[in-house]
Amino acid sequence: MNTNDESAFRAEVARWLAENLAGEFECLKHRGGPGDEEAYPELRKAWERRLAEGGWTGLGWPRAHGGRELPVMQQVIFHEEYARAGGPGRMGHIGEGLIGPTLIAFGTEDQQARLLPGIRNGTTFWCQGYSEPGAGSDLANVRTRAVRDAGSGDWLVSGQKVWTSLAHESDWIFVLARCEPGSHGSKGLIFLMLPLDQTGIEIRPIRQMGGGAEFNEVFFDGARAAAADVLGEPGDGWRIAMALLGFERGISTLGQQMQFTHELEWVAQAARDNGSSRDALVRQRIARAWAGLRVMRANALRMLAGAAQASEDGGTALQREALIYKYYWSNWHRDLGQLALDVLGPLANVLDTNDARRTRLQQMALFSRADTIYAGTNEIQLNIIAERGLGMPREARGQS
Repeated sequence: MNTNDESAFRAEVARWLAENLAGEFECLKHRGGPGDEEAYPELRKAWERRLAEGGWTGLGWPRAHGGRELPVMQQVIFHEEYARAGGPGRMGHIGEGLIGPTLIAFGTEDQQARLLPGIRNGTTFWCQGYSEPGAGSDLANVRTRAVRDAGSGDWLVSGQKVWTSLAHESDWIFVLARCEPGSHGSKGLIFLMLPLDQTGIEIRPIRQMGGGAEFNEVFFDGARAAAADVLGEPGDGWRIAMALLGFERGISTLGQQMQFTHELEWVAQAARDNGSSRDALVRQRIARAWAGLRVMRANALRMLAGAAQASEDGGTALQREALIYKYYWSNWHRDLGQLALDVLGPLANVLDTNDARRTRLQQMALFSRADTIYAGTNEIQLNIIAERGLGMPREARGQS
């Protein structure tokens, strides 16, 4: 695709968003992101259907599965323009960005035919059942159990998942569970897909300091996963789970970075408005944050190029470029949150619902403290980089 074609596509995306992110959807602009995921859930589900009607879901999916099979650069352009327009946090992200590509890569024809259309059409919503009280960053310590029902061949699931985003708004959950008694670590795991509306599943909200409850605990007491809803083979769950994490570090990361750009602009504008921009150190920190975003984008494009090449070669493992991504962005974002508080000064400690920018910066700063913890702590990320990326000896770990 040449530069003129890219410019035309960018204009098409921007025009569609301007026309559609209006009226009843106007209030969704810049809402529903991390720390704000409880905002307007039903309206954001309606927005997913609007996106699907406009042909803006499944952009990179193969046409055979209902996608548009767009080249990487066009997908990048869409996500950048989406964030630039203030597009809301995607209720369909887990479905379209994670389990959808995993189904395409590993699912049976039956699974693909049953489950992909609802994701693509914005009518079926998914959540992720990975973390447990004793298996968060160290996912291989998972203890949720899956036992085969000899009569039906289905799998009965018992255990607990935690920090499950928007489970209360979802229709399905995918779960990593231990199916081989006595197994340890990454061995003996199974990747299951379960409908949430069934006996044996209880969803309990986790109330946060800000009053919201976008995260949940999910308890399984003999919940049933149909034999036809095992993704991959029993015992192969770790490989499937790791491939899914590779999709998580996909093209939507460019949209995340555009949101970071918005936040940096809010910080800079706040500094100009209250005069703190006259402080040379504040200007230096803003400049460093801007440079950090450029580095983040360069690595993301390198990461996407590596993933595209690996896909052509038939690989699904995380590329070395992807191993550093989470560590880099989470630390950058945490530092931006601290910069926001420093720029706001004493007002950072004062709530004022009439000051939208200050409220957004306060929410961003508070939630960014969790960035270096969820989805793998800094310590776990450094282990991954050392062991998988650099080939260094594994850290000693005890079995539990």
